[in-house]
Amino acid sequence: MAKHIAEVGGVVVIGLGRFGKSLALELERDGVEVLGVDTDARRVQSLAGRITHVVQADSTDVEAMQQLSVQDFDRAVIAIGSDLEASALTAFALKSLGVENIWAKATSESMAKILEQIGVGHVVRPEHDMGRRVAHLVRGKMLDYIEFDDGYAIVKTMPPRSILGMPLGVSGVRTRFGVTIVGVKTPGQDFTYATPDTVVNEGDLVIVSGERQKVEYFSAQD
Repeated sequence: MAKHIAEVGGVVVIGLGRFGKSLALELERDGVEVLGVDTDARRVQSLAGRITHVVQADSTDVEAMQQLSVQDFDRAVIAIGSDLEASALTAFALKSLGVENIWAKATSESMAKILEQIGVGHVVRPEHDMGRRVAHLVRGKMLDYIEFDDGYAIVKTMPPRSILGMPLGVSGVRTRFGVTIVGVKTPGQDFTYATPDTVVNEGDLVIVSGERQKVEYFSAQD
């Protein structure tokens, strides 16, 4: 079963607590087959029949992981989070088996650094990242916010009145605010990519990209 999941591009999710369970179910909803692994029998039982295959096993045991054909997978997520030792040993086991793309949950900056030093290519801090995102959203009119490591951000927001009723090429958004309007969503219509001829009207939502401080300033304008 596990080898079949690997052959069709499936993902191993190790640790089926709140984060791992949510991730596994979301992947399944998107049509991605999942091999779920946890040491807790209750967690395993709760997901039986809800994801492709779920087993109770010790992810820090290289031999146990090998028996599950984890070495055949290209992608794995370590969602243990609260246990640094277990996360680190699991990462070591996955690396030993040749799994190339490993994501791991970290609950602190120090844990993130340790996992990165082991060779985990993608370390995520869900609570930290969500806290930063919500902090940006509550400060202004932004309806959604994504920030990248280089200080670049993309936001969904209401447009300022000063650009309404005229083509973007005339309103001079990029010159005045230093941001780019990527797309526009008019109520009752599909999302459309913006061009210099696009006219933004009252009630529209815009997708804006640019440096974090600049998109925040743009979204704060009335």
